[in-house]
Amino acid sequence: MKNVVLKAIEDFLITIASMLMIIVITILGILVYQEITKQGDGVEKIENLVSNYQTLFSNVEDTSKKTTPDIVETNETDNLFSQMPGTPTTQKQTEQTKVTLTNNYFYTQLDSYSKIIYQALYQNKEQMKTGTAQIDLGTSFSELLSEQDGETKLGEYYQSAVETYLYDNPDIFYIAANKLYLNIETTTRLGKKSYRVFINSGKSPNYFTDEYNSEQEVRQAIQEVENTKNEILANKTGDIYSDIKMVHDYLINNINYDTTISKDNIYNIYGALVNGQCVCEGYAEAFKYILDQMDIPCVLIMGEGRNSKGNIESHAWNCVQINSKWYAIDVTWDDPVIVGTGYVTNSMRYQYFLKGELDISKDHTPNTRFTENGREYSYPLLSASNYE
Repeated sequence: MKNVVLKAIEDFLITIASMLMIIVITILGILVYQEITKQGDGVEKIENLVSNYQTLFSNVEDTSKKTTPDIVETNETDNLFSQMPGTPTTQKQTEQTKVTLTNNYFYTQLDSYSKIIYQALYQNKEQMKTGTAQIDLGTSFSELLSEQDGETKLGEYYQSAVETYLYDNPDIFYIAANKLYLNIETTTRLGKKSYRVFINSGKSPNYFTDEYNSEQEVRQAIQEVENTKNEILANKTGDIYSDIKMVHDYLINNINYDTTISKDNIYNIYGALVNGQCVCEGYAEAFKYILDQMDIPCVLIMGEGRNSKGNIESHAWNCVQINSKWYAIDVTWDDPVIVGTGYVTNSMRYQYFLKGELDISKDHTPNTRFTENGREYSYPLLSASNYE
């Protein structure tokens, strides 16, 4: 009888223990589920997290092409990544294939976080021709964003990446930096936050410059640029000096400096190579774009120039490498605006062609920052003397 009572008590205790275990497991499951599905509180648009680009040219009113992208923090996840995780494209982006082109001069000066963003833009160049492609940066910045002032730091890395990408790659003339948005999605799991970062067009219909409204228009413009590029490359000789001179002369012969500062595309290669009208940035970007196609090292230089009237103005020019030495070329100032019946003499035409530091520094001063609060860059060290 005693054994029966003990057995009954034992069974009762086991039943109670089992029930308690089930209750505990159920409660833990609910808590875990809540943590997994819980999102950080608040949806906030972060204004002025990255300082706006300053005007690069004092006489240019439209600065939208050189404006810092905004950063948006959000916890809204509806359909943001429904097509991204696990796809071959996402896997490739996650690997962050290294940028290896020799003409990506400013890329080499970036910090590792900025390089991640630059690489993502570079890898998605084709998709971004749609104007709406979303660039998933994954959780690469979770550690950074968990730090104090992490969002501010990310904003600085982001600004450096975007401006560097656009200056290294003048063929991306159709992307407006101020229409790109960096989004931060915060997720909390078991008390630990993680951050997914992605770039898209925000509330804008696309991130194209104001001249373009559709993928079809962009692809048509790219094709027109490539047609002119192919026309120029057909004259390539293989001799570096001759090819540099050929491109220099072609641009001078086929571009008119735009004095109205009001036409479309005057700051980029489309204005230079297709419309034949641009300002100094268009000349300099077109020169780099063509030399990049020839694998001739060429760098865009932003700075100031003292013009023939003695006035200081914002300016853009290039430096190129020949026989391991760097020389300056200012295609714009080798194509002066002629008033009256005069003409451009040979001395004018090559006044700023393959100049060394001693000559070019007399009226050209590089600016090591593309924007007032942007990253500081270094330029190639020029040969002291002119090319001979």
